[in-house]
Amino acid sequence: MADIDLTPSAAARVAAIAAKQGKPAILRLAVEGGGCSGFQYRFGLAEQVETEDLAVERDGVTLVVDDVSLDLVRGSAVDFVSDLGGAAFKVTNPNATAGCGCGTSFSV
Repeated sequence: MADIDLTPSAAARVAAIAAKQGKPAILRLAVEGGGCSGFQYRFGLAEQVETEDLAVERDGVTLVVDDVSLDLVRGSAVDFVSDLGGAAFKVTNPNATAGCGCGTSFSV
């Protein structure tokens, strides 16, 4: 099992956002305490890969996860999905035992 995966759809969206903002195509995924289920995902563009990060690449885009967050998302896939409710990055996390209705919070 891979530590974490970035789908082609997510990579394409990160590349588009980074190009528009003139930033490197590096997406940081972090897990913070909070949300209605205990933990929540935080996404943002990063300027660089830090020494404690796990970095995976797809189609010229790098996904980075710090070592603390990695324990909570190991084996996950980061995707970008569009539906009637809008468009967003989505984490499919095999470690999550429960999630909230909004899909942004989880518990392990």
